[in-house]
Amino acid sequence: MDLLGGVGRDELRIFSWAAAAVFALVAGVWRPRGLHWTALGSALLFAALNAGAGIYVLGHFGDSRWSARGEPPLSAPSFSGTPVVGQFLGPLDSTLDGVVGGVNDFLAFKQALPVALDFLAASGWALLVSFPLAVLAAGISAGTRYAVARRRTADFEKYRATVDLLKVELEQVKRQISSGNSVDTELPALVEVTDVRPRLMHRG
Repeated sequence: MDLLGGVGRDELRIFSWAAAAVFALVAGVWRPRGLHWTALGSALLFAALNAGAGIYVLGHFGDSRWSARGEPPLSAPSFSGTPVVGQFLGPLDSTLDGVVGGVNDFLAFKQALPVALDFLAASGWALLVSFPLAVLAAGISAGTRYAVARRRTADFEKYRATVDLLKVELEQVKRQISSGNSVDTELPALVEVTDVRPRLMHRG
């Protein structure tokens, strides 16, 4: 079953652009932080749809939808109805039908080829655009991962410094208790220290 049987070449072009635009819109709303990947996906989708349209046109080159002038196919004259000798010219009719059918196929392919090449050219341009987009997207993703890794490393170092400071304060408290001194003052370091563990767990 040909699902595109009633779709003309203009509709195929519009469908390719519309599908890529809808994909970009939906993906952009769904993942607003991944716009670079959205742009790449839209370009690849546009390339794939145009390549498919070009292959479809070549596979259905005999369709009148690809004829810009809408010229009717050629028809072979019939000699079988000729008086007296018509019965002898019957085989000639089948031969002429085959020849004219071949000519019609050639003309139909000649008319469909530019349409298919337009779609394939659009697909090629989209693929060319997708290469720098892929490099850009990979670079942005790598930079984002590097920045996240640096933030997590800095948070971990801050957490480790906090733990070390708490250990020092604990040792001071132990020494004061062991020496019989009462600890009635608040340790300033314990007040100033900020525990970064919740933030590490939240970012992880």
